[in-house]
Amino acid sequence: MSLVLDPAAQDLLFREARTANTFTDEPVTDEQVQAIYDLVKFGPTAFNQSPLRVVLVRSAEGRERLVRHMAEGNQPKTSTAPLVAILAADNEFHEELPALLPHFPQAKDVFFSERPARESAAGLNAALQAAYFIIGVRAAGLAAGPMTGYDAAGIQKEFLDDDHAPLMVVNIGKPGEDAWFPRSPRLSFDEVVTTV
Repeated sequence: MSLVLDPAAQDLLFREARTANTFTDEPVTDEQVQAIYDLVKFGPTAFNQSPLRVVLVRSAEGRERLVRHMAEGNQPKTSTAPLVAILAADNEFHEELPALLPHFPQAKDVFFSERPARESAAGLNAALQAAYFIIGVRAAGLAAGPMTGYDAAGIQKEFLDDDHAPLMVVNIGKPGEDAWFPRSPRLSFDEVVTTV
């Protein structure tokens, strides 16, 4: 059985897509970011909790503040990417649940009144949304360079607050010269899937 999705789209989103390490200087517009969000916001999360929050780093001053917190190997690419997004989990997402889950507004208090439960749910579901975000960047014809090599406490203090936990930093733009490392191997279907 073949996939319904056009093979060219499969290549764009998965087979040919790679983590970019260099970028051209072509800007990433607010309209492109809006289109990405308007697509990926429909990806599922538990209770429709949608805990992902995005900080777009565009200014030279913001970029300088961010680069200080990146691991040494990530600093050059973060310095030169046309746009950088800090993806974070909102641990107070439950405040939005009455609007996001109108048929069960009491979910806010029934399941998420305790902070540890919110942090666990926010981390998992925002990570799902971060993956959707990366696919959305690819769907826009751009490359994403997601990274977790950074000082999380520093980024949280500099750009977020105690209620938002950084998940990853994503460089975004058109791939530049020598943007790709060689493709790393993947596990086979039989190594991953077990039928019981």
